[in-house]
Amino acid sequence: MDKSRRKELQEQYKEIKTYLGVIRITNQVNGKIYVAGYPNLKNKWLMIQSQLDLGRFHILPLQKEWKEYGAAAFTYDVLEEKAADDISDVSWAVKQLEKVWLEKLQPYGERGYNRLKPNPAD
Repeated sequence: MDKSRRKELQEQYKEIKTYLGVIRITNQVNGKIYVAGYPNLKNKWLMIQSQLDLGRFHILPLQKEWKEYGAAAFTYDVLEEKAADDISDVSWAVKQLEKVWLEKLQPYGERGYNRLKPNPAD
């Protein structure tokens, strides 16, 4: 690939709108879910799958079951997304979206892979 074509593709890539949001990974065997917010959803599922395939995903119970059941047992979907270019504090926005979905879906214990975080007000 020549330099001008490469530069053109890089510029096109930069122009692609980025979206922040919340994802869900569902284990189709046992119904457990994992919910997480990310500041950039672009290629997120590919990145997560790569980490799981390499045995390097940070949620160990999900990692264990990925190895046990295989990739075909899991589905991925985006629960909510927002254009990131209009938001001044992306990190805060992601946390707020994630908080809503964690409250709604309660992916803890037998229902999911998330860990319940202690409330700082307690």
